[in-house]
Amino acid sequence: QVQLVESGGGLVQAGESLRLSCAASGNIVRINLMGWYRQAPGKQRELVAASADDDGTMYADSVKGRFTMSRDNARNMVTLQMNSLKPEDTAVYYCNMHAWLRNSRQVSNLWGQGTQVTVSS
Repeated sequence: QVQLVESGGGLVQAGESLRLSCAASGNIVRINLMGWYRQAPGKQRELVAASADDDGTMYADSVKGRFTMSRDNARNMVTLQMNSLKPEDTAVYYCNMHAWLRNSRQVSNLWGQGTQVTVSS
């Protein structure tokens, strides 16, 4: 069973920082995309940041310059450093990975359970 485990969410004041982490485990051969999504109440899930092999990281305009995503492919891990947080960043944040699994001919789209980030004004 493949599992993505997220951590690092919490409650912070505007202007402060949080660091989210996600680690994948299971029958993973390799991961060719890592990213983060978020979903605020009453809104669609939206892309925050993502990176594929041989590509730089793409960021949503709303977080560019404030958030930094880092990949560790060898450890099947991805982090999201969130600085200068704003109340509008409040959402559940989800780790996302596209991975080749053992004995599979298709790329699997994997999701974490989500971690709550709340930013107060």
